[in-house]
Amino acid sequence: MLPLATAAQIKEMDRRTIEEYGIPSLELMENAARAVADAVWEVFHPEEDGFRPVLSSFSTAMVLRKKDTPPPTDEETRQEHELLEIIESKNTDPTPRIAVFCGPGNNGGDGIAAARLLMEKGVCCVRTFFVGDRSKMTPDEKAMEDKLLAAGGRLEDFSVDMTDRSTLETTMTYEQQKILTWISTCDCMVDALFGIGLKRPVEGAFRTAVLQMHSRLNCPVVSCDVPSGVNADTGEILGEAVQAKITVTFTRGKPGLYSGPGAERAGEVRIVDIGIPHELEYQMFWALPRLEVMRQPDSQLPRRPRNAHKGDFGKLFILAGSEDYTGAPVLAARAALRTGAGLVYLGVPRAVYPIVAVKCDEAMPFPLPEDYDTILEKARGCDAALIGPGLGRGPETERLVLSLLAELDIPVVLDADGINALAGHIDVLDKRSTPTVLTPHEGEFSRLTGCALPVKDRLSAARDFARDHGCILVLKGQGTVTAAPDGSAWINASGNPGMAKGGSGDVLAGMIAALLGQKHLRQERDITPELVTDAVCLHGLAGDLCARKFGEYAMLPTDLIETLPEVLRQWTEKEP
Repeated sequence: MLPLATAAQIKEMDRRTIEEYGIPSLELMENAARAVADAVWEVFHPEEDGFRPVLSSFSTAMVLRKKDTPPPTDEETRQEHELLEIIESKNTDPTPRIAVFCGPGNNGGDGIAAARLLMEKGVCCVRTFFVGDRSKMTPDEKAMEDKLLAAGGRLEDFSVDMTDRSTLETTMTYEQQKILTWISTCDCMVDALFGIGLKRPVEGAFRTAVLQMHSRLNCPVVSCDVPSGVNADTGEILGEAVQAKITVTFTRGKPGLYSGPGAERAGEVRIVDIGIPHELEYQMFWALPRLEVMRQPDSQLPRRPRNAHKGDFGKLFILAGSEDYTGAPVLAARAALRTGAGLVYLGVPRAVYPIVAVKCDEAMPFPLPEDYDTILEKARGCDAALIGPGLGRGPETERLVLSLLAELDIPVVLDADGINALAGHIDVLDKRSTPTVLTPHEGEFSRLTGCALPVKDRLSAARDFARDHGCILVLKGQGTVTAAPDGSAWINASGNPGMAKGGSGDVLAGMIAALLGQKHLRQERDITPELVTDAVCLHGLAGDLCARKFGEYAMLPTDLIETLPEVLRQWTEKEP
């Protein structure tokens, strides 16, 4: 697991490093810039890739001329030839070209310092552009500009505002056209506009700079700390955002790099140490709830006791299925068995029992009796329950779900329509004293809470709900968030878009319930949050293995289940 920090926590850590430990802020900035420069140096490999003709980019930077305008003057013709020469020179001069965009702030200072370090390598052409109000430059950023000037560089103003395209022809100067033309020939760009501080939509010249970096699909971008336009804490896209190939983030990862749309824009995330004292980091975070990103389980699953029997590995009660959804209960039951459940009792409506029974070999399906007490007794005899996959909606279903939730004193996983039954009855959840896990996607979460879609701050929404209702919430989606009642939260970094198919959630719900029901996993202490996050991560790892085997388009939820043995074998303790 990788520890995360919010923007406010990072700012406080920087402040204390400088004020309490006496580490110069310029030293931190130089360390950050060096990591960015190293990343830039890796991405284009001029000795291997050579240079690329970019004549196709010419039209985006030429003078905008309407069909009915008069013929160009001699001066306009000369300027157009100069613009063309900038592009054509790329075919004769193999020197790599790098554009560095810097905003007014310490993130901009990182970019200016990185530009100087790249210039000092002596084998690339680097131009550094300043966007914004120079009066807002920080003292450290100004110091880095002085170093850039001393090294023979220059911080050029970038003030092109392409917001109103209708007036662009008359407002863009020739010098601005030359800048855009040169940028269109770049081999790599550096994004140092905002960093972690951005909270409002990108506008004006900043938006133009972001679009310049975002529109060049064949030109990799290295972002400093966070891609510009991404909210560091939530992953929300603030109007427009850079698409980075690499994001070099400092000290700790930021939640917005792993959850929500921001995860899509971050590319490869590299967390680098810029000199923050480890003692300070420990002081600030040791007593706080955990906030981490999961790429793999925190630890391996323990070996199973040699003298155990099937009852020791959990009796699982599943309430699922309806006439419209006969596959969901089977997927959940198979996933639970593949994840180690000893016995799986699968209760389905009588009308679909023959269909489900034919599909089940290891699970034990049974038609739900009309007598509620019989259902309750069956569930109480188990170690964990899963309620909801494909269950359908209706007054009788709702009453059954709420009654079981109120009376069962075993861990319960609520999925799909099990969650929908809670809408308007959240008090039933609040009264439970045994672990409860909810696994909604954003639509189900919106129905349950009344929040608007899309959920802009997934991390805070999940943490608040888990804390307020004493449950574990698994908010599914890119960067699935698992939140615990104590405020701890984990963002999952495994998985891929191939898992976005009906049935994948049923597989996850079965996996979670299976781990919660296994006695040898819970005998020492309540590790429910850890078991849930392990299930989420293993589910994603199975998806990644499926994508490698079958491709994201062709993989199926049944493939996830069949891939689980390989994943679980890798993450289970070996024999001594």
